[in-house]
Amino acid sequence: MEAFKRAIIQPGPPESFALQTVQEVIKPQKQTKLAQDENQLLENILRLLLQEFVSAAVQSGEKIMQFGQSIDTGETSQGHIPRLLDIVLYLCEKEHIEGGMIFQLLEDLTEMSTMKNCKDIFGYIESKQDILGKQELFARGKLVMLRTCNQLLRRLSKANDVVFCGRILMFLAHFFPLSERSALNIKGVFNTSNVTKYEKEPLEGICIDFNFYETFWGLQEYFSNPSSIIHAPAKWKKFTSSLSVVLNTFEAQPLSDEEGDANNLEEETVNFSIKYLTSSKLMGLELKDPSFRRHVLVQCLILFDYLKAPGKTDKDSPSENMKEEITSCEERVKKLLELTPPKGKEFLHKIEHILEREKNWVWWKRDGCLPYEKQPMEKKTVSDVARKRKPRWRMGNKELSQLWKWADQNPNALTDPQRVQTPLIMEYWKPLAEDMDPAAGIEAEYHHKNNRVYCWKGLRLSARQDLEGFSKFTDNGIEGVVPLELLPSDVRTKFQSKSNDRGKRAKKEEAKGAAHQVEENQVATPATENDGEGIRTDAAATPMEFDAATVPDLQGGTPTPEELQKQNSDPDGQEAGQLEADAEVEAGIIDGETDADADLDAVG
Repeated sequence: MEAFKRAIIQPGPPESFALQTVQEVIKPQKQTKLAQDENQLLENILRLLLQEFVSAAVQSGEKIMQFGQSIDTGETSQGHIPRLLDIVLYLCEKEHIEGGMIFQLLEDLTEMSTMKNCKDIFGYIESKQDILGKQELFARGKLVMLRTCNQLLRRLSKANDVVFCGRILMFLAHFFPLSERSALNIKGVFNTSNVTKYEKEPLEGICIDFNFYETFWGLQEYFSNPSSIIHAPAKWKKFTSSLSVVLNTFEAQPLSDEEGDANNLEEETVNFSIKYLTSSKLMGLELKDPSFRRHVLVQCLILFDYLKAPGKTDKDSPSENMKEEITSCEERVKKLLELTPPKGKEFLHKIEHILEREKNWVWWKRDGCLPYEKQPMEKKTVSDVARKRKPRWRMGNKELSQLWKWADQNPNALTDPQRVQTPLIMEYWKPLAEDMDPAAGIEAEYHHKNNRVYCWKGLRLSARQDLEGFSKFTDNGIEGVVPLELLPSDVRTKFQSKSNDRGKRAKKEEAKGAAHQVEENQVATPATENDGEGIRTDAAATPMEFDAATVPDLQGGTPTPEELQKQNSDPDGQEAGQLEADAEVEAGIIDGETDADADLDAVG
């Protein structure tokens, strides 16, 4: 203890002697960090020393945070106690001793001091807020600091020490993170100790509706504890009836713009009371006060917002009838707020915005108060950044830059015709032809015909190099475009037979179309005259079709044996000749007449 007393009056910063003093007193096993039992021993010594300083300050009548200031010389100008706290704070910050020791000393100091001295102590705490809020210290002492501040708030007067209470609350708001669960009302407990007292018996000589007075102030019981009316139908019925009486009174006595201007709520000098007076003598004046009405109506909206809060279970949710009554009452309250001067619409809009934002906090609490602060980014050294930085390429990427280097070495690299060339049609369709071979055993889902890009490129290639195969796409699909030479024998026969059948059908349709065209032309041909022969053909005469390949011509010419043999050897020609013969029968034989008869008739 004597060593710490000598260190306190020693000039200079704590960095130069703090650790040496601790090692002199404790003689630790390790030179830089104390063990658990060594920390406990040091804490007991410091607490006894702090108690001795406080007792001496009280006996001398000095302020605690200025005790011993008169004996300081040199660079130090503060008292013994702040000097001791600075030394312990430095040791905790450098992790030489246990981090929560400084918080324990501050708690002991506030408990041993009067409220007048506590203001100076709390000023020291505020000045060291940045150091106390570091993660290594905050994690070990946050609960001790919370307990210290709550004890100070209990000792302070809410009426006389309002400023000091506000300082403590502001410190807690900055010291603890916003997602700290200890600073949140997770269970949603209401402050039922805040009871509104009002008169139970009417006063003599006061002309007022005392029933309305009791009904009006009786609503505060429900406003202070809204959860009590969810599962109590009797209480809910009484609340709605009382609220209806109050709203009817507000609607029957609307406020004018002059009354709103008389109570200007936007002046900076206006004073807002924490609680309104409940005397029955003031009831008539309070009903004419726009601020008073707004307080009551906003309380109604807060209660309704709690009853409709999101995330409630079926057990905690209101019934359907209750929801309908809440909606109707809420509409009446909003209408009254809108009609209350001054600027009722703007005020209602702000209240709705606040209640809407409150739903986000409700959801956040229901989800377990998940932390949403982002940890600060670690500062990277210049060497790490340079090591991880992607290389920059002159031409945009590695491949183009490498190609550019090759072009310098070989000027013909970009103009070489073999660099990019169109594949041959036989090479391109080989993969699909292998898939079509049943002996390959390739499953249908892995066929190249399922690759849309491959098929699209193949169709474009076939349109340029194999127009005949490209035309087969309509009847046989993408497999029909594959050249027959690439296909196995069994698959090739299948696609070849389809091709022959299609050719025969095309020839038959072509022959029928030609015969039909000739018939139409002969019917539409007008009568002609042959002046040299004196032969006249009438339009009503039977038309005839002459084919040099199958029927003798008018001069009596007959086909040669070579032509007949050629005609008989071609099956398709036979079919075509048969079709032409049928057409001649239809065109030339009428009522059993032959061609010769038709000629004689035409001559005679």
